[in-house]
Parts: sequence; C-alpha cells; structure tokens
Amino acid sequence: MATSRWATADEAPPRPRVSPRRRGPVLERAILDAALEQLSTVGWNALTMEAVAAGAQTGKAAVYRRWSSKEELVVDALRSGFPDLDRAEDHGSVREDLYQLCLRLRGAMYSRSGFALRSVLYECDAASADRFHGLVLRRLVEPAQRLFGEVVRRGIARGDVRADARADVIFDVIPGLMMFRAKVRGSEWPDEAVAEMIDHVMVPLLRAGRG
Repeated sequence: MATSRWATADEAPPRPRVSPRRRGPVLERAILDAALEQLSTVGWNALTMEAVAAGAQTGKAAVYRRWSSKEELVVDALRSGFPDLDRAEDHGSVREDLYQLCLRLRGAMYSRSGFALRSVLYECDAASADRFHGLVLRRLVEPAQRLFGEVVRRGIARGDVRADARADVIFDVIPGLMMFRAKVRGSEWPDEAVAEMIDHVMVPLLRAGRG
C-alpha cells in the first residue's frame, strides 16, 4: 500500500536504525567473513583492509587492532573458513566411500573459502604463497590424504581393495586430478565427472585381485 511522502505536523520523522555495537568474537567473525567475501569476489591483489572494514561495517582501526597486515588477516580468514575433514563415513563399499568423500572435497573447493584460497595462491607473490601453501597442506591436503587412507584401509579389511594399495602416490591421484582439471581445464566437477573418476580410475586401481 502506498503511503504519503509527507508527514503531518504532529508526526515525528522516523529515527534511523542503528546497528548494535559489536565487540569480541562477533566483530572478529564479521571481519573474517568480509575478508573471505572480498577474496572470493575481487581477489587477493584488489583486497584492501579498508574494503574489508567496510564489508564488516566497522572502522579500519578495528581491523588493524587485530591484524597488522593483509597477510595475517587472510591467513586467519582462510583458516576459519576451511571445512573440518574429520572423518570418512562408511557407505558400505570403497566405490561409494570415495564418491561421497570426493563430493565433500568438491564442496570445499567451490565454497567461498575455496574460491578465496585459489585467488590467494594464483595471485600473491612467492614469499606469501609459501605461507599459504603451508596452511593448505595442514588444513586441506593432509586431512584429505588421511581420509583417503582411511577409506582404503577399510576397503582392504572388507576385501574389496587389494592389500598392497597403501602407497602415498595412490592417495595423491584424486586431489591431483581434481586440482588439475579445476585449474587447467576449468572443470567444476559435476556429479557425473566425479563418478567417472571413481569408476574408471580409482576402483580399477584399487580393485582386489589386481595383478
């Protein structure tokens, strides 16, 4: 329903809404979220502390009190945004275990944090990249390899994976394929592509009785 743009003499003008003052963890979470948003939209090179402060609806001083540099802020933002890869669910077969795990990894790759991470790794200088690579190894690559190892060991115990399928290079196949096709070929890994990788690469590679 339309309303008049004029107020009567005895009507008080509306008061602007004021956001409550945020402190501590609530404000820090808003700043980290704003940093992730900036990274995933404008990238590493264009990100500024001023833009992060504006996105978090706070002052630049509030950002600098907590993080003295863009690098420190981004490290904490990426760390806070990574999913927890804590366990690989048992779905009854090595094929389904791998498929479901890959869907989780794909979700991480194409989440806001995943896009933010790629902007950092592709754009920042070598000195900064080393720092972020360490974070990627600790929070994504190593947990993923541990979960692939868990799936394989469970498959060996079931009898549907050959007993000697424990080489580290086997655990690098899926992350390597996913990263290569995402970066070089621009694949977004639809469900059918994940299933193809599992059915035509991983299951034959791991199959029990393989000579």
